[in-house]
Amino acid sequence: MASPSAAPEAFTRAVAGLRAESPRPEILLEEIAAPQRLAPYSFALSATVLRAGDEVASGRLILLHDPAGHDAWQGDLRLVTLITAELEEDLASDPLLPAVAWTWLTDGLDQHAAAYTAIGGTVTQTASTRFGELAGPEPTADLEVRASWTPTSGDFGAHLRGWCVMLSSTAGLPPPGVASLSDRHLLKS
Repeated sequence: MASPSAAPEAFTRAVAGLRAESPRPEILLEEIAAPQRLAPYSFALSATVLRAGDEVASGRLILLHDPAGHDAWQGDLRLVTLITAELEEDLASDPLLPAVAWTWLTDGLDQHAAAYTAIGGTVTQTASTRFGELAGPEPTADLEVRASWTPTSGDFGAHLRGWCVMLSSTAGLPPPGVASLSDRHLLKS
């Protein structure tokens, strides 16, 4: 990868836009090493989502830039994400969950006017039960969302805010300023 000082202006502006945003307090962002082989220029953030002090979801947001562009991207910048979260066991078998989880991304981007094109991805829900030497914890259920999209505006802060909405929804956080019923009992303690 080229040195940051040699990075194209479109890439440096996009990185600056991602760095300028501060998500809600339950989402902890950290810059991480970006994949080097996907594009000539890349930048990555990791996120940890906390609810009542416990990690309930995590994610990565990767910005890719290829000055030559990509036909599949329909542009020269691309955002790629992977989000994982533990689910309540009954949700793991809900046939509507993948469609709902996908709307968490598109609604989050739309809510913040983060214009995009060429969006695509997968939503996977799994249930795991451990046996033999791995036996122990109760069965677990997980949700994984992999997606990518091409920003069509220069407001990368809007894309980060939309991504954080998806993280919040995946983690089961209520909208900002709204307390969940489980939080209300914590407030009375």
